[in-house]
Amino acid sequence: MKTDSSTTVVSGCQGRAHRLARAGVLRDLQRPSQVFSNLTPNWYASIMGTGIVAVAAVTLPWQPPGLHIGAVVIWALAAVLLVALTAATGIHWMRYSDVARHHLLNPVMAHFYGAPPMALLTVGAGTILLGRDVLGLRTAVDVDWILWSAGTVTGLAAATVVPYFMFTRHSIKPDSAFGGWLMPVVPPMVSASTGALLVPYAPAGQARLALLMACYAMFGLSLLASIVTITLIWYRLALYKTGDAAMVPTLWIVLGPLGQSIAAANLLGGVARQALPAPYSTALQAFGVVYGVPVWGFALLWGAIAGAITLRTAREHLAFSLTWWSFTFPVGTCVLGTSELALHTGSNLFHVAAVLFYLGLVAAWISVAFRTARGSLRGILFLGPTAPVPTSRVAAAADD
Repeated sequence: MKTDSSTTVVSGCQGRAHRLARAGVLRDLQRPSQVFSNLTPNWYASIMGTGIVAVAAVTLPWQPPGLHIGAVVIWALAAVLLVALTAATGIHWMRYSDVARHHLLNPVMAHFYGAPPMALLTVGAGTILLGRDVLGLRTAVDVDWILWSAGTVTGLAAATVVPYFMFTRHSIKPDSAFGGWLMPVVPPMVSASTGALLVPYAPAGQARLALLMACYAMFGLSLLASIVTITLIWYRLALYKTGDAAMVPTLWIVLGPLGQSIAAANLLGGVARQALPAPYSTALQAFGVVYGVPVWGFALLWGAIAGAITLRTAREHLAFSLTWWSFTFPVGTCVLGTSELALHTGSNLFHVAAVLFYLGLVAAWISVAFRTARGSLRGILFLGPTAPVPTSRVAAAADD
């Protein structure tokens, strides 16, 4: 009898989960299969946050010894996590498809379907910037084309489908807006900035021009949608205040489209001359700085507001959850944007700011990655929102 390959994979993964449980790992789960039963899309934020640490390191105006090698290691870790999480997500969809569809219909969780595309795009950018040291340039470019194409298609799908469900099926209240609403509309902006890395490798002529124009179109698509969404978040904060403590970290997501748009405008402007003649290429290069500096100023304002609210909430109590990954990727995009402004203006202000932001990013990543690894080994992070958890374990997790 021929054995179904998917069944073999699932059985093997579940068998390993049982062995881990017997060894004391995943002790907070009632059964090892819970690792796959409620695997939510926001897990991909861990790959985004890890990958951006590597990508941002390459762009820094200050390159101390060992930084590049460390960045290669972090990129490799993000790539391994992407493969592992995608395989686990496949098992989740095969065995728990009803739960997976419920996530899409959930008015909070649905927005995090924007995370998988951004994870693909971030690892892809790291591949062409850092993976070339391991894979060779030709292979790195080919892999990035695959990841960029997959991330762009799924990102455009998320930017369309999730708002469609918001407008037609989700139950939305006046105080529902939160930072996660930006997740499905930001992927096209990430495609725009990472697509700039591929412009030099596209065939010269119409193909290269089409790629550049598509990236600028996605820049505009994401920018306008983000402006609308940020306005709604500001409105909600003004009228209904900060709300649930678990949602406070998502306020940092607002920095994502801000920093990423600064990076995209400058990266695309830097390669525009390879597809467009002057004066258009010159104008697009100037646009990167003309647009980027004012938006950088607003990013500082929002960072100060989000930081103050986070500190205020932490003083009362801010339990760890996967939303803490919001402290990483958005800050990383600000590092990218600031580094690009430093490159295009030569200003020491941006040089210093980029390094300071990166140090903050690394500190946040170390803290969040450690807590995520510990919660994953215990299994508590794999519990569903309605799964019963012993009171003592909840208290222990909160103390962590």
